[in-house]
Amino acid sequence: MKKIYIALLLVITAASCSRLDEQPEAVITSDNFYKNEAEATAAVTAAYRKLYETGQSLYNSLFQIGVEMATDDYEAGPRARNAHVRAISGLTHDASNDRMEQLWKQSYDAINVSNIAIDQIALIRKGSINETIRTRLINEAKFLRALHYFNLVRWFGAVPLVLHAPASLSPDALYVEKAPEQAVYLQIIQDLQDAEHLPAPAEYGPADIGRATAGSAKSLLAKVYLTKKDWQLAADKSKEIIDLHWYELFENFADVFNVAKKNGKEHIFSAQFQGNAAYQGNSLASRSAPNEVPGINGDYADAIHKQGGLYESFGEGDARKAVTFVTQMTSPTDGKLYTFEPHLNKYYDPAVVGSQGESSKNLPIIRYAEVLLIYAEALNEVNHGPSAAAYDAIDAVRQRSNVPRLQDVAPGLSADNFRDSVFQERRKELVYEYQRWFDLVRRGPDYYVKVLKAAGKTLAAPRHIHFPTPQRELNLNPKLKQDPLWVNY
Repeated sequence: MKKIYIALLLVITAASCSRLDEQPEAVITSDNFYKNEAEATAAVTAAYRKLYETGQSLYNSLFQIGVEMATDDYEAGPRARNAHVRAISGLTHDASNDRMEQLWKQSYDAINVSNIAIDQIALIRKGSINETIRTRLINEAKFLRALHYFNLVRWFGAVPLVLHAPASLSPDALYVEKAPEQAVYLQIIQDLQDAEHLPAPAEYGPADIGRATAGSAKSLLAKVYLTKKDWQLAADKSKEIIDLHWYELFENFADVFNVAKKNGKEHIFSAQFQGNAAYQGNSLASRSAPNEVPGINGDYADAIHKQGGLYESFGEGDARKAVTFVTQMTSPTDGKLYTFEPHLNKYYDPAVVGSQGESSKNLPIIRYAEVLLIYAEALNEVNHGPSAAAYDAIDAVRQRSNVPRLQDVAPGLSADNFRDSVFQERRKELVYEYQRWFDLVRRGPDYYVKVLKAAGKTLAAPRHIHFPTPQRELNLNPKLKQDPLWVNY
């Protein structure tokens, strides 16, 4: 993976006419859109920007404050002042929560940009765009659309499935009812299967660093199959990725979050951040940095939920511990060493001490370590117990972090115990990478409630494996209905 070093080009999408939360001002005609390859490329670049725009955008902290707070690993820190964020952390959120509204709104805004690109790039006259580039750009937009729908269907369950901008301002065109989850998943899979025809990572040049590749599509597809419990398909697709030898683990876990090694051999697809470049830094660095140390200027809005035992789950020899957490820092202001309770630390950028909002560390959306863990989990389910290959996959991740091989310390595990071992490995490997809530809820409401209550979040209930449809959307769209589990909450 590599980073998109293309200047941000604004693409006007006519008042977001396919957004489900606003009345459009006009109907878009094809005359308003892309006429050549440069404009088509700029349009898809703009679709990538929807992942990590400035402020609390989807992959620039909204996942954390809108989703991950509702887990056993995280809570609203002492400087998280938004009542809606604190409600999610305490599981008292409801349909009026503004973070739920933003998750929905920003996702459909991003889908809108992808939909228009898919439809309009196909209409560019022959001769005005290279046909290989046309197909590639459409498939990149399909990958992004699939990613956003994958998030939406896991967050909200049944959601509207919008694949084109509305052709008119009639109520029938504007108001879209929810599609069944299975229909949404079928579209996600179709988009990702199309995106599998993207180039391999090595086929991209320096100008296209960071774009989705065939490996990105295959890896996300393996994760979709895993989420749907299509175990054989998940095992086959993750094995396909492994056998292609396009990716490897970094030898040193710290290199996953080393700015100098961004978009390296382990990174399959990442949200791209660049400090000191028009406020395009990774805000998680500032949100988790300590505010106790003079000159660090951290926000400490994202905190570890102590009762969940995340920090204590790491052995002292685990190389991930010192990368994931920090317990002391030397002040750049007074030179003193300050010690404090564990803070999340993956995105802290030493190049911008005191200005962590300018962190240049990327956020991995999917990386090779997760593919190995998908393969281990899926094989265990297929075979009703761990095979040698399943042990080898999880042990590759463990050994990289100086953790003893599972096959040495716990050979012959049952299917249930191996499954728990994979989930524990995912928990430690993927801290602060927007994975924990998805992992908890895909094991079902009983599991989610049990884990959250054991961590002291006693208000956990079966309805929390989805978020409520935002009340604002229900008010605007008469065809939308609230999730039955959230009615009267």
